[in-house]
Amino acid sequence: MTEMVYGTVRPSAREPILPRWWRTVDKGVLLAILGLFAIGLLLGLAASPPLATRNGQPPFHYVQRQMIFGTAALSIMLLLSLCDPKQIRRMGSLLFLGAFVALAFLPLFGTDFGKGATRWYSLGFASVQPSEFLKPGFIILSAWLLAASQEINGPPGRSLSLGIALAVVGLLVIQPDFGQACLILFGWASMYFVAGASMVLVVSLVAAVGLGGIAAYNLSEHFRRRIDGFLSSDLDPTTQLGYATNAIREGGFFGVGVGEGQVKWVLPDAHTDFIIAVAAEEYGVLLVMVIIALYATIVLRSLWRLMRERDPFARLAGTGLTLLFAAQAIINMGVAVRMLPAKGMTLPLVSYGGSSLIATGIALGCLLAFTRSRPQGQIEDILIKRGR
Repeated sequence: MTEMVYGTVRPSAREPILPRWWRTVDKGVLLAILGLFAIGLLLGLAASPPLATRNGQPPFHYVQRQMIFGTAALSIMLLLSLCDPKQIRRMGSLLFLGAFVALAFLPLFGTDFGKGATRWYSLGFASVQPSEFLKPGFIILSAWLLAASQEINGPPGRSLSLGIALAVVGLLVIQPDFGQACLILFGWASMYFVAGASMVLVVSLVAAVGLGGIAAYNLSEHFRRRIDGFLSSDLDPTTQLGYATNAIREGGFFGVGVGEGQVKWVLPDAHTDFIIAVAAEEYGVLLVMVIIALYATIVLRSLWRLMRERDPFARLAGTGLTLLFAAQAIINMGVAVRMLPAKGMTLPLVSYGGSSLIATGIALGCLLAFTRSRPQGQIEDILIKRGR
């Protein structure tokens, strides 16, 4: 009857997906991500030609590969940022399952490339490091379990997520990869803390990590050698840390000049683990400060948006991804200035590495999806209403 009198009601036109994405995405974080990737290419031009020469490749072989991997990573990031939290949850859980199976079979089919730790699958034309893809998948799955445990009659998500974390840590220790194991525990603990962990559990977890470190020091010569080298008051100038420290010192505030750095000729990992030393030597502390500012922009803006998020899953998963991203950057730069023990860990978006770049693209794409503005109201609005 209503349609006969007033005519058929036309459905409201839905906003196209790309304009809606551009309106809701955090543009400041997006620009900071692109800035870090551009700096990574710039430093790749400086750091990778010596390695290409040693390996009989064209001078810009590794820069071209980084461009290819980086383009793939940014494309995946943008596609994931278009998704809603429910879609991210499903894809993240599948990613974790695939990466966990790959990690479990590493002792049988993996290779160490002469580095003393079996962390990669060699595909001939490239290599894959499952632990890099495991991290974003683990964060998303754990956040889902922790959020579900807060529901009435929900599953024991806290216990399940802790069990999964311990299983992952066990597989990483076998490689051995204590750095990634610590990142997994840190990511889980940060989400658990945001979800409302008791101080007793937090203190117990810290104590367990301390006891695990003592056990690793006594049982693993690889771990003990790195800790002893870090605690030693004397720094051998012919070690990687010695070369990196000297390069940072020589660079000063403005650097020695583009192409004039020497550390890239003596450090085998100048394009990966010690890329910040190349930046400090050739471009000075000024570029390092820009890099730190870009990382801080991504972390602080993301956390600010997540504080206003009502969905427990999006808030927990976004927090875990943000803090994991920040922790990896801090560890990489901390090692280069000898504030932390030596650890083979890339600088996100800046270091060379296909697995690292693509996995970082996945993590940041999920983070951009979680921090998009949605018409749901903000968490402080709910708290104000409850207080009235």
